[in-house]
Amino acid sequence: MNRSLEISGLSVSYAGTAVVRDVQLTVERGETLALLGPSGSGKTTLLYAIAGLVAPDAGTIVLDGTTLIAPGVETPPERRGVGLVFQNYALWPHMTAIETVAYPIRRRGMSRGEAHREASALLGLVGIPDLSDRRPDEMSGGQQQRVGLARALARDARFYLFDEPTAHLDADLRVTVQGEIARIRRASGAGAIYATHDATEALAIADRVALMRDGRIVQVGAPVQVYEEPIDLWAASLTGPACVLSAEVTLSGAGPVANVGEMAIDVEDPGERVTAGSLDLVIRPEWVHPGGPISGPVSDVRFRGAHTEYVIETPAGQLVAAQSGPPRFAIGELTDWSVSRGWPIEPSVD
Repeated sequence: MNRSLEISGLSVSYAGTAVVRDVQLTVERGETLALLGPSGSGKTTLLYAIAGLVAPDAGTIVLDGTTLIAPGVETPPERRGVGLVFQNYALWPHMTAIETVAYPIRRRGMSRGEAHREASALLGLVGIPDLSDRRPDEMSGGQQQRVGLARALARDARFYLFDEPTAHLDADLRVTVQGEIARIRRASGAGAIYATHDATEALAIADRVALMRDGRIVQVGAPVQVYEEPIDLWAASLTGPACVLSAEVTLSGAGPVANVGEMAIDVEDPGERVTAGSLDLVIRPEWVHPGGPISGPVSDVRFRGAHTEYVIETPAGQLVAAQSGPPRFAIGELTDWSVSRGWPIEPSVD
């Protein structure tokens, strides 16, 4: 793939407080990069800097080979070819929904009738075909969010920026809209950054995921990689349920083995950084299985519909196990478990 967006050394501050810190990031043409982080981590500010709504203190932004931001260069927002779905909707108060969505289509040279037909189809796509004639003050927050999403998709942009675009949608519509965002964006060949604090959403929609913490990008990788190989406990907790077991590592010709009581767990060590001695392992719930050498009472049971989660108290630490089906064990019941794999982690950096 050809590179679509390249960000180097980007920093942004508000009133002397650093919000985005020395960000290095690339997005390939046709790729969706999920920007995953908690509220206040700098996700929205980074999107606004790319869109041209916030002036960075330092760094460069290059889109499709054109420099947007660099020392002495600052391309205005309207000339960047970027489609942005705001978290706070930002709709024009005097325009109806169909006029709002049709506006960027008209800017592409279509007639009023053609633009309204395409806008009507996009409003149907986001689930509000009957609100075409309403203005923002006649719509709920969730309905306004859908209009903002339809407007961004109508722009036929060189690059898309999505700031929590499905935050106000119900679960069923959220899945539908996520799929349509991906379909329309893929058809355009444009790249995209999709900012979210929802790990399930990020892992589902992205080609790669970038974890953002305190204004910095701390890990970037394919969804499977950031989930199964987190850099620390903070990254593990951000991307899904995780627990930590204390282990003692021994080294052999076949590689490191982590010993938790009488249980031996194979440890993946692609960087050859694991040494003999004490080590913390991240354990995902699906890596824990009934029957085995590690025992403990069940302290909590959480039925999730498709599966049940069990919290088990063991001498090596608390385990969380996910098993398909309804509950099989009761709170207080003594149970035996095994762990199929573990991932070594470094302590989180405060």
